[in-house]
Amino acid sequence: QVQLVESGGGLVQAGGSLRLSCAASGRTFSTDAMGWFRQAPGKEREFVAAINWSGGTTDYADSLEGRFTISRDNAKNTVYLQINNLKPEDTAVYYCTFTRGFIATIASGVHYWGKGTLVTVSS
Repeated sequence: QVQLVESGGGLVQAGGSLRLSCAASGRTFSTDAMGWFRQAPGKEREFVAAINWSGGTTDYADSLEGRFTISRDNAKNTVYLQINNLKPEDTAVYYCTFTRGFIATIASGVHYWGKGTLVTVSS
């Protein structure tokens, strides 16, 4: 079992930046991957980014325009999502994900979900 706790969300003005954090606890291994999905009001949950726990290989959604950066701190079992130049359309609940053995870019492939942290971008 794995538990994921997100933090760092909040209200920010357009053009600002946020750094989201997700701490994983439980049975974790070097073959695992963690990432982020988001769900905006009235929209389906979509993939944002993910990273392998070992090696640091990353994957990003093509629609993010380079404004998102995922990173990890192995010692803390924590993954981060840096969001720069926030736009109103980035407003969403951001969910941390954990998947054993591979990077999941489809929601149905994710093994564990955090409860989400809300990011609200004002215009």
